[in-house]
Amino acid sequence: NQPHYQSLSSTDYGISATNVTFQQHKIRREERAQVLGRHAGFRGCTIWFTGLSGAGKTTVAFAMEKILIQLGIPAYALDGDNVRHGLCKNLGFSKEESPYKCDRDDARSIHNQDNLSFFEVYVNTPLRICELRDPKNLYKKARAGELKGFTGIDSVYEAPEKPDLILESGIESEAESVKKNVLPAKVYQQISGPPIRELYIDDESKLKLLERINSVPRVQLTKIDLEWLQVLAEGWASPLPGFMRERQYLQCLHHGLLLDLKKTCFTPDVSLLEDTEEDSFWSFNEPLNQSIPIVLPIDDDTKMKLMDGCPEIALVYNNDVVAIVKDGEIFEHRKEERIARQFGIIDHRHPTIKLILESGNWLLGGDVQVLRRIQYNDGLDCYRMSPLELRNIFTKANCDAVFAFQLRNPIHNGHALLMQNTREQLLTKYKNPMLLLHPLVFIFHHKIGKKIRRSNFYDDDVPLDVRMRQYDAVLAEGVLDPEWTVLAIFPSPMLYAGPTEVQWHARARLAAGISTYIVGRDPAGIQHPETGDYLYDPTHGSKVLSMAPGLPNLDIIPFRTAAYDKTKGKMAFFDPSRSEDFMFISGTKMRSYARDGIEPPEGFMAPKAWKVIHIGNGIQNKIQ
Repeated sequence: NQPHYQSLSSTDYGISATNVTFQQHKIRREERAQVLGRHAGFRGCTIWFTGLSGAGKTTVAFAMEKILIQLGIPAYALDGDNVRHGLCKNLGFSKEESPYKCDRDDARSIHNQDNLSFFEVYVNTPLRICELRDPKNLYKKARAGELKGFTGIDSVYEAPEKPDLILESGIESEAESVKKNVLPAKVYQQISGPPIRELYIDDESKLKLLERINSVPRVQLTKIDLEWLQVLAEGWASPLPGFMRERQYLQCLHHGLLLDLKKTCFTPDVSLLEDTEEDSFWSFNEPLNQSIPIVLPIDDDTKMKLMDGCPEIALVYNNDVVAIVKDGEIFEHRKEERIARQFGIIDHRHPTIKLILESGNWLLGGDVQVLRRIQYNDGLDCYRMSPLELRNIFTKANCDAVFAFQLRNPIHNGHALLMQNTREQLLTKYKNPMLLLHPLVFIFHHKIGKKIRRSNFYDDDVPLDVRMRQYDAVLAEGVLDPEWTVLAIFPSPMLYAGPTEVQWHARARLAAGISTYIVGRDPAGIQHPETGDYLYDPTHGSKVLSMAPGLPNLDIIPFRTAAYDKTKGKMAFFDPSRSEDFMFISGTKMRSYARDGIEPPEGFMAPKAWKVIHIGNGIQNKIQ
């Protein structure tokens, strides 16, 4: 065996190459360290990229390296220029030094002898395109006679006769080369985040189900239940297969984590058959953050109807079957325990606590199959994009980092300043970071006849439709650039559970492929029902999120305080050393301006965006 290794290493190299440039990897040492030991088993192999200089070998190889690391598979890309900067700094580009076809074949035979996989990838980029790229001016020097023996000009390039894969780098982008050719589609979906588990039933199973649907027992859903069903169906809570069973409910309530997807919840003195996940693809090696229970309450009468054991249960909203629960499980809804752990307070004046106290005494868990996409026909469905749809948007835009900003108020120029500043920070590491502008849905606007009754806590919140028009106006005025901003509605109901809930907000956005999350002051907070002060410490949200377990590869950026700088006539980051120069305009004050017809200071908000708030507030006052 020794001659095979010697043929690659015994050459006496003379003059070293000088036309080399060190290539920076797209992955950090810390990121490499995180994946060591994540997956059991051996999967060692070599992927050998070959092609002309400038063909795109390094670009594709480094992109591949980054993706493998993100998938938890240790990998390292050996670039020719980088090798020549280290141990092999005397390595040149002559035929004896630079591998030709015979050397690639020799490398393959070495792998075969040790039962190691070897894949030869031919990056087939035409010479004319390579010369147009010419990032190091090597072709220019070779054409001028300043560089002798350069492959493709005065030295023949020996293309592989039967490569394992051919990449058309001259036609396809870096992302397309990797997505379409190197990795399976199912695996590629995981690159920009965890695997997405959508819960839609396939067409064939749906037809069979509809034939027997009239004999299936039914459970009526509330609007909040439907919104949680949408969260599950679109994969925001991946890898949950449906409404939580007791096992996942207890993991969430007491640990704030998902530990597994097993169905049985047992005590040590009970002997049970081995319990495994329904699909090994959705198993996970490390706990996932899950701070908010996703459950389906049912009342006593409904529980009695389901007592006989039902393999299937239809979920109905407005007399329409929207989903099926398979292999359902009913367990007690201990409301006060849930409320105390989730909110840290038991008070019926809190809007979500009131809803929980009024809900059923039992919880129905089980695997869910959703019949069709959930839509509300309110003119806003175009903004309701699933995690997979958002990932596809970011991929098509060649986005290499996504940062999310969640908000429940209209955008003023201080918000925009923070988002612009965040992107500037990300541009130091990435080429095209994009913003996911992701407003929340409120749960406590209850319709009574033609009027709207609001919670005692926030009696002047701006409705979702008005907010969406305001956000569109902000984009139309260029305060935020539409080229790197995606506006979509986050379907999860707002619970006002403070630092507990903010973990869910960040964890759910991982499904959309975000890598950076901007956390605000008092996120998911609410006023104390007695004092009117903060119920939760306004700084705890960012503190808790920065050290929350089960949120892999997520960078947290705390919200920097912005205020109106009277000396500059615009929003700016607050400077405590000259606090007298700043004016704080709260959401309540902003809405009072709109209600009373008062114009805010110039530079506080884009004019068209302010007009939307002013008109929307007037309409809202008329229907109250």
